[in-house]
Amino acid sequence: MKVLGIDPGLRVTGYACVESAGGGGAAGRVVGAGGAGGGSGAHRAGFGSALVEAGVIRLSSKSSVADRLVELERDLAEIIERQRPAVVAVEKLYAHYAHPTTAIVMGHARGVVLLQARRAGLGIVELGATEVKKSLTGNGHASKSQMQDGVKSLLGLPRRPEPADVADAIAIALCAMRRAR
Repeated sequence: MKVLGIDPGLRVTGYACVESAGGGGAAGRVVGAGGAGGGSGAHRAGFGSALVEAGVIRLSSKSSVADRLVELERDLAEIIERQRPAVVAVEKLYAHYAHPTTAIVMGHARGVVLLQARRAGLGIVELGATEVKKSLTGNGHASKSQMQDGVKSLLGLPRRPEPADVADAIAIALCAMRRAR
């Protein structure tokens, strides 16, 4: 089974595809901030899963919100078509009273992710940030840095996934895979 994890945003959306061990996966590739490809084979995870591909979708802050949503939808459709996951896992919406605008902006991107997953006929798993963090690090309030280190260690990656959105997407996918078991 393949799971596509998404860390939604209107400037940077992280994505990661993981596959159950023994799933006959393709060569692994971690796409970093510069878009350069990585590993020669799928990285095995401690959750019995392999990282197939991970990266970011960068959206221009100079474009209107509507134009960024169209671009996000187009890029997600391409990733879903290429990876053919069974499930899309996305972080639940969280609103902090001090930053309500962040939740609204994230909500726009989440809506596109949910819509695109349903259009493709895929299952959807929504996960809380604390559940994802606790699943990966044992600490539901882990920092971005701790999440990056946890993903690096768990997958045996040569370096921390950059930017943090990639590590978050990997963690979301792994948590959904673990929950499915």
